[in-house]
Amino acid sequence: MDELTVGQAAARTGWSPRMLRYIERAALVVPRRTPAGYRLYGLRELNQLRALRELLGRFGIELGDVVFAVRLRRDAALRSAVDAWIASTELAALEWEQRKQERLLAA
Repeated sequence: MDELTVGQAAARTGWSPRMLRYIERAALVVPRRTPAGYRLYGLRELNQLRALRELLGRFGIELGDVVFAVRLRRDAALRSAVDAWIASTELAALEWEQRKQERLLAA
């Protein structure tokens, strides 16, 4: 199979050319570039794009969710900050439940 331009790849995969450029900027699917800078999509990239669309549909999620998940995996500082935030909200919820139980027992 010959490599496809961004417009041809968009037509084959159902993504718009604009979305393909966004997907590339997010480093989800990165096509090869010609010396002149044109994007070329091969079979691997087309399969990645189809699999990405299937993932979104299967789990009912948005593309931004996948972009964030990938960033979370790649950025240790972000991952650590999110983990700390989750832990603090879980702790706050647990403390709230404990105070509620204490009030109920005191009544």
